[in-house]
Amino acid sequence: MVHGPRSSVFGPVVASSFTVNTPRRWRAGESIDDYCRACKTDRSHTVIVVDGTGHPLRVQCGYCESQHNYRGGPRIDPVPKAASPGSAPTRSIEPTRSPAQPAPLVSDRERIAPPMALSDRPDDLEFLLRRIIREEAGITPVAPAQKWRGGTLVLRPGTPGLQEKTWPIETFFNKVVMLRNRLRSLEQQVNASDLPDDVKLKLQGYVSGCYGSLTSFNLLFANEEDHFKGTGE
Repeated sequence: MVHGPRSSVFGPVVASSFTVNTPRRWRAGESIDDYCRACKTDRSHTVIVVDGTGHPLRVQCGYCESQHNYRGGPRIDPVPKAASPGSAPTRSIEPTRSPAQPAPLVSDRERIAPPMALSDRPDDLEFLLRRIIREEAGITPVAPAQKWRGGTLVLRPGTPGLQEKTWPIETFFNKVVMLRNRLRSLEQQVNASDLPDDVKLKLQGYVSGCYGSLTSFNLLFANEEDHFKGTGE
């Protein structure tokens, strides 16, 4: 005997179904949105490294080409829709905090010569050369902690009578950022190399040791994401 669909006084009974949303498995080379620390905004990134479950681990910004760990997606909320008339105003759960502003690549306090403008453009020659050199050296805009902005680094000899040496703290901060960026680039090159696993592991240990030795400079940074990590990144 063939039974048809069950029915009731309300009509045929239809079996319900549901689907379970499974996390997407990403692949290297795919595009993904993430927050870029260098650009200080959400950007489209390229996936570089994923784990065994397809979760992104390392990405590269499609705008400034800086590489960093995947930070979980966009952080900037889209523009909210206008509230309809008569609707109750919503209260923000957390106060809006402005992000720390990155330090300029070149500061006026670092000047060692009178201003010298170029004939075909208003840029100061010394500032232009300093900026180009630092950009080529791998320095990216990074926010220093507020208490160090405009400060001075002082080296005072222990021998009485010797003159102390001072620098604008921006100069020292940029050198620390450059060292951190070069360590990160070195780590990426080691991870992507075709070296034997034992050699690669040994080199990674050296890089991690360098990170650990430089954690004292973490107090210079405003954001934890910019810190030196004892185990690397």
